[in-house]
Amino acid sequence: MKNISELTDFYYKTLYPILQNLEVKRKKLKSKIINIAIGYTILVAILTLVFFKNMPLDAYIFIAVAYLAIGGGIYKYLIKDYTAQFKSFIIEPLIKEIDSNLSYMPNAHIAKENFTRSRIFTTQPDRLRGNDYIRGKIDGIKIELSDLHAEKRHKDSKGRTSWSTIFQGLFIVCEFNKHLKSQTVILPDSAQNTFGSLIGNWLQANNIGRNELVKMDNTEFEKKFVVYSNDQIEARYILTHTLMNKLLHFRKKSQHPLYVSFLGGNIYIAIEYNKDLFEPSVFHSLLKYKIAMEYIQTLHLALGIVQELQLNQKLWSKT
Repeated sequence: MKNISELTDFYYKTLYPILQNLEVKRKKLKSKIINIAIGYTILVAILTLVFFKNMPLDAYIFIAVAYLAIGGGIYKYLIKDYTAQFKSFIIEPLIKEIDSNLSYMPNAHIAKENFTRSRIFTTQPDRLRGNDYIRGKIDGIKIELSDLHAEKRHKDSKGRTSWSTIFQGLFIVCEFNKHLKSQTVILPDSAQNTFGSLIGNWLQANNIGRNELVKMDNTEFEKKFVVYSNDQIEARYILTHTLMNKLLHFRKKSQHPLYVSFLGGNIYIAIEYNKDLFEPSVFHSLLKYKIAMEYIQTLHLALGIVQELQLNQKLWSKT
């Protein structure tokens, strides 16, 4: 797999000229969107003042929600072709440059069954959307990943529907080199970070919906993660000092909340980003170095998980 330096060279030697052409389109599209947004807002304001004077508060809330929903739909329609070109001309070649064994499907995503099977999140999603699906083999290990947005539906006393986010970010499934009988889940340690060691430990131990709390002997790991499993022995067998250090290193590199589970023959990894990772922004230049490096580093980080955790090597002395 190509390293960051090689990918950066490829980006600027091969893809930068394409980006320059896309940048011209981006500027035109940005102006078009701003003009349409101004006209759309004025039209809605006039119609509201003319036809909806002295209406109850609920009516104005409904108008505001409809305004945002329709506006969002218009925006997505306007950027559709530009986004497709960016993914076809920039993201797909980058993925192929990382490893030629990988395939990319911009409109597909990880199956819902994989998300629920991971046991990372106890809330079952009522709606699962995603895109930028990548699959293939790295160092002989099967890997698949995509952006995912999992949501829960809620209804209030008046029958109105709202949605809350369970998870949004990058979801990865890799083959593991051992078939495990237990279910081991590793979560960000938000309880101790928020409430301190005493209350945090109590909250962890009494987390309804989770298996038994597993205490690890790595102090730094305990500060960042909390581990649950239905088999204390196998959980410690999985989480060697080497693997704990690699997860800490991966968490440090990603700089985002990291969730991991080991079930059967797979490792499931969720990295929370709260945004669609590979969607180009119409309102920021594609030619900025920081934006370019974010795409490169995110792709390399996600696909490098196999090498980072050495899933294709024997990690334990036990057979």
